[in-house]
Amino acid sequence: MPVQEVLRRAGVLKTPSSAQRMIVGISGATGVVFGVRLLEILRDLGVETHLVITRPGAVTLAQETDYRVAEVAAMADRHYRVGDIAAPIASGSFRTMGMIVAPCSVRTFSEIATGVTSNLLTRAADVTLKEGRKLVLMVRETPLHSGHLRNLLQLAEMGAVIAPPMQTFYTRPSSLDDMIVHSLGRVLDLFDLELPGLPRWGEDSVRAMQT
Repeated sequence: MPVQEVLRRAGVLKTPSSAQRMIVGISGATGVVFGVRLLEILRDLGVETHLVITRPGAVTLAQETDYRVAEVAAMADRHYRVGDIAAPIASGSFRTMGMIVAPCSVRTFSEIATGVTSNLLTRAADVTLKEGRKLVLMVRETPLHSGHLRNLLQLAEMGAVIAPPMQTFYTRPSSLDDMIVHSLGRVLDLFDLELPGLPRWGEDSVRAMQT
């Protein structure tokens, strides 16, 4: 039996409500490790996760990591096929705290911007927006042409948060994982989810690194 289930039954952890339920989308952009680490962090925080991976996302996973799709799917509480338009996350009546797409490809954010969605990931993102919930897109593309920028502006005007994983160096990261986790911690801040130990500007932990 999973440790979290044992803790829930013992009353240490409560069964997640909609306030502790997150949709995670992994698309085909480079940087698939952001999605993988996000699932691990949310699991540690006790947040229920609902995962959908696009077909290009699965290809990128194989190219950039040693993980198999089944291994990443097992990190989530629920995993849905990308073509499963009858999945709970395709409906606004399935309440969540929001959705994070990490990483988010150009094709994915372009579909969301138009509202013409072709798979469960973009449908879930569209539902998140129409229900007034928080949608965060960790866009991974550079450089961007004017068409990309217009779509991103449209998304921002629709209420999405555009959060490219920009790396910070004032924290004096000692590893690639430090940089990845810091970017994800800043995204989780948007949902009022506290990542313990996250270095923050102006706090003692960062000042100590700079001296």
